[in-house]
Amino acid sequence: MTFAHPWLLALLVLPVGLAVFLWKRAGRRVPLPFDHQPLRRARMLGFLLKSADLLPVGLLMIAIAILAGPRRFEQPRNEREMSNILFCLDVSGSMMANFGAATRYDAAMEAVNDFITFRKGDAFGLTVFGSSVLNWVPLTNDVSAFRCAPPFLRPEVLPPWFGGTNIGMALRSAEKTLLAGETGDRMIVLFTDGMSYDLTNGQDLAIAQSLKANNIKVYGVHVAEGSAPDEVGVIASLTGGEIFSAGDPGALKAVFARIDEMEKAPLKRSTPDPVDFFQPFALAALGIGALYLLTLFGLRYTPW
Repeated sequence: MTFAHPWLLALLVLPVGLAVFLWKRAGRRVPLPFDHQPLRRARMLGFLLKSADLLPVGLLMIAIAILAGPRRFEQPRNEREMSNILFCLDVSGSMMANFGAATRYDAAMEAVNDFITFRKGDAFGLTVFGSSVLNWVPLTNDVSAFRCAPPFLRPEVLPPWFGGTNIGMALRSAEKTLLAGETGDRMIVLFTDGMSYDLTNGQDLAIAQSLKANNIKVYGVHVAEGSAPDEVGVIASLTGGEIFSAGDPGALKAVFARIDEMEKAPLKRSTPDPVDFFQPFALAALGIGALYLLTLFGLRYTPW
């Protein structure tokens, strides 16, 4: 146990000194007739009387201890180290193609919201891209913005010039966003249904090497029939991630379950924080006060 203001404990010398004085004082004796009789001295009664006198001193000591701010440390907890997960979502016109009962875009956004629901304790961000890049949700633990995002990011409501698929540009932008965020594990989950010209001529290797140097893993999710482009597979492989092909919405959810298994954040032992610990002092004060009140009904000095 510790105290927030330990210097106040020095004031305990005052009640201790008062207790010594009360215990040792003889007081002024009042001669009574029975003093001259051969009566046995009531030593136990004298001890009880002196002890009753010290009860208020005990209350004063407890009051000083409470003013000093008693504290104890909480039990250390296991907390999961935070991962920074950035979703890169392709919003080109082809993402409006049918995908199960909905569109590729709808299936991808639904999977994202499902993933952040059961993946607790991480920071999430959302970047959408086409011919340009828009960082819609910065890395945050508050995922409420993800719930509101789908109607505003549909490819059909975005400006016409936003069409296209520039995966390389999106990955470079996502890398800058992750590096500017909190420390911890970093991951990019890329949703796309096509190929990008800015990954050709060795640009995929350059992007992968930069991401790997910054310990950023890329998981690619090909939201369409068939296999993902080789360039995306190269980036995922070199960064330590993986590429998935989701042929239907059900498979897309299985992809996120697989990513969650692969990227379990480690647990760390948190440092216990000091918390106020007034309860034992308050109970002791109540007990002493109640006992002293009982002594006032009969256990006291009288000169007659």
